[in-house]
Amino acid sequence: MSAGPVTVAAVDLGASSGRVMLGRVGPDQLELLEMRRLVNRPVHVGRSLYWDVLDIYRGVLDGLRVAGRRAPEGIDGVGVDSWGVDYGLIDASGALVGNPVHYRDGRTDGVMESVVARLGAETIYATTGLQFLPFNTIYQLVAAVDTPQARAAASVLLMPDLISYWLSGSLGAEITNASTTQLLDVRGRRWATSLMTDAGLDPRLFPPLREPGSQIGGLLPTVAEETGLRVAVPVLAVGSHDTASAVVGVPAEGNRFAYISCGTWSLVGVELTSPVLTEASRVANFTNELGVDGTVRYLRNVTGLWPLQESLRAWEAAGVSFELPVLLREAATLPPFSAIVDVNDPVFVPPGDMPGRIADACRRTGQPEPPTPAATARCILDSLALAHRRAVRAALELSGRDVDVVHIVGGGARNGLLCQLTADACGLPVLAGPVEATALGNALVQARALGAVRGGLADLRALVRRSQALDQYVPTGDAGAWDAAERRLFAR
Repeated sequence: MSAGPVTVAAVDLGASSGRVMLGRVGPDQLELLEMRRLVNRPVHVGRSLYWDVLDIYRGVLDGLRVAGRRAPEGIDGVGVDSWGVDYGLIDASGALVGNPVHYRDGRTDGVMESVVARLGAETIYATTGLQFLPFNTIYQLVAAVDTPQARAAASVLLMPDLISYWLSGSLGAEITNASTTQLLDVRGRRWATSLMTDAGLDPRLFPPLREPGSQIGGLLPTVAEETGLRVAVPVLAVGSHDTASAVVGVPAEGNRFAYISCGTWSLVGVELTSPVLTEASRVANFTNELGVDGTVRYLRNVTGLWPLQESLRAWEAAGVSFELPVLLREAATLPPFSAIVDVNDPVFVPPGDMPGRIADACRRTGQPEPPTPAATARCILDSLALAHRRAVRAALELSGRDVDVVHIVGGGARNGLLCQLTADACGLPVLAGPVEATALGNALVQARALGAVRGGLADLRALVRRSQALDQYVPTGDAGAWDAAERRLFAR
């Protein structure tokens, strides 16, 4: 175990981009340097949408190679986090069977409804505590159960476990990401094997569970050779669901806080010590995902910056590109609530012409179409802030928790307009940052496992507060206007 600072590689893979970060962590030190940034773009082949997982893995290896060169004292550990629900299938020889399918693929259309009709929503929620989303792992696996790839599979590995397996050769399932599958017993912190069997899935496909901070194994010799790192470098389990790591990196003081981990998705919720499995929670479609140190991430998935990201891509494809800061400055000058949409409407889930779909939604609801890209951006951000407000208020009501502040971490912390609108909508101060909360949480869990820092989550968060710059946004404007906007949108 280390007696001083350690140097770790935090592999943080998001649904639209990824990065390999070099972290230097000690009792009074928490620094990150970006070694490599990956563009994570899905690929359409025929009627299916896939992850380009080999390109992702190549980027991870390249990033580790750069990290090794930048750290002449050596790398002390490697940890991997990623988005949830998606997986790769491994056959008996240890080879990947087919390309992992993207959660936005249409193969799960109607599958959730079929499974819920057979097993019962109450039964599923009482066991897993997970919100019902059509792309949850359970529905992806049921949709694929009769395919040749599924018949050849010996193991199911979620995405961070797949990358960790390729690095170390060790099969396993880290528990925070496993809790996103809707196949985990959230109270017993074990696989829900009876639920698997009832859904027509083979429990033998699911590898042993791991807790954050456990050692997965050393780097394989081939990986060490390709990256220049030592074979003895341990691959460590972190909060491998990116939100689990992000919540570790929330610079909260005490427990009276709500968090929004904002990127492609906004994960909006509170941190609890036990799940909320009430009927009201199920009806509200709140999720109880597991966190680091036995915590529960009680939250709702809200469509995050995805509509804005897709709009920027659509405009660029049409030959019109915008500098995002310029677009946001113009959007900030426009009147609020000229048009608002329900960002969680399934119509906004697939990639494609997002500005056109937003205009269609406005027409359907009797609102004027946004006349300019800046107006479209303002519509998206007003609507997203309203979704944040609804999710925060529901989380507090359902959990019985009171909060004094909302922390926004992740890429959304850079979006000053969104942060201010969220403060206005929630009627609470917003502390924005750090942007790299996920990688920081990843690095902190590694460092604690290596003995470089000690204590619980409060101690890790205190180190984040001491070392990272934060921006504060105080509520302004008319709170009643947000009430009126919410009634206008959801009373239809």
